[in-house]
Amino acid sequence: MTAILHFLFALAVIFALALLVSHDRKRIRPRFIIQLLIVEAALGWFFLHSAGGQAVVTAVGGFFETLLTFAAQGTDFVFGNMAKQGLAFIFLGVLCPIVFISALIGILQHWRILPLLIRLVGTLLSKVNGMGKLESFNAVSTLILGQSENFIAYKGILGDISAPRMYTMAATAMSTVSLSIVGAYMSMIDAKYVVAALLLNMFSTFIILSIINPTRPENEEQIALDKLHEDQSFFEMLGEYILAGFKVAMIILAMLIGFIALIAAINALFAAVFGYSFQQLLGYVFYPFAWLIGIPSADALQAASIMATKLVANEFVAMIELKKVAAEMTPRGLGILSVFLVSFANFASIGIVAGAIKGLNERQGNVVSRFGWKLVYGSTLVSLLSAAFAGLFI
Repeated sequence: MTAILHFLFALAVIFALALLVSHDRKRIRPRFIIQLLIVEAALGWFFLHSAGGQAVVTAVGGFFETLLTFAAQGTDFVFGNMAKQGLAFIFLGVLCPIVFISALIGILQHWRILPLLIRLVGTLLSKVNGMGKLESFNAVSTLILGQSENFIAYKGILGDISAPRMYTMAATAMSTVSLSIVGAYMSMIDAKYVVAALLLNMFSTFIILSIINPTRPENEEQIALDKLHEDQSFFEMLGEYILAGFKVAMIILAMLIGFIALIAAINALFAAVFGYSFQQLLGYVFYPFAWLIGIPSADALQAASIMATKLVANEFVAMIELKKVAAEMTPRGLGILSVFLVSFANFASIGIVAGAIKGLNERQGNVVSRFGWKLVYGSTLVSLLSAAFAGLFI
């Protein structure tokens, strides 16, 4: 009962924070929000509490573990046995497999399997969330294709999409993660929390956007997902997706080097001046939110520092920090924090999403850039809501 009351309080606070920046409170439709809350609660219970859900998670985790084994053969061939010796784990064991998984996604895209899946699931979701098919398709395609590559699927209609709907599409891209890097996450945190977060984030996104940006479907656009790469041969496509996966891995690598070095320098500066590191001070700022989502008091301050690191840097940096202290945390604190970390909700994502859209349509890229702070705000609320739901069942 205490956990339920705590969750309801967290829900009220998160909803209040969303209402503060709502574009049009009069258009909010409580019926659809209630429907989404029920569905998300059911998903949380299934994946984090039920025996059937645990079996699904084990199967999915095993599948990605197998994929990582195949990916390791490629990295071992290029880099010898460095990975087996435990050398350069982040690069070889976490980032290099993205290249292989990206290639697999490209193959499924080329064979028209993913466009069909996106259409079917997107149509079903649009009946549950009360949003348009465009927003629902985008939620699924972002999860599969990735934060940047996703918008290529909509390049034919991008110029005709209204500003409010562009906000929804960009916010969805920042609130979820790409399947191409799920394997990388699973090498750092428990697979069951990664799988649960994938679906919890999708429904949390619908709920938060139903409050912040309550648009209604009007004159549905034709979504030409099946035309993505339609003029390419199989090997042209394969080469493109392999290079795209490598590009993603290198971008993450560069960001890790830059952010971790910068945080280390700032920590040293703050420690010299104030006697506390920058991350420790951020921990105090985020402490109320760590407590809000149900993280035990014993873990809250440390967890809050990692939550802040995710926002300021990115989820990879935060997961590396979590991996260092995971053994010291309670299972409940570790689980809730893990779910919170699985999303692209950080400041760097503004540039990534806006840049990807600007490359296809400069005007719409500028529209998304103007939404920058509100995108981070909304996607962070999504992470808080998903973590609060996880707290109900861990």
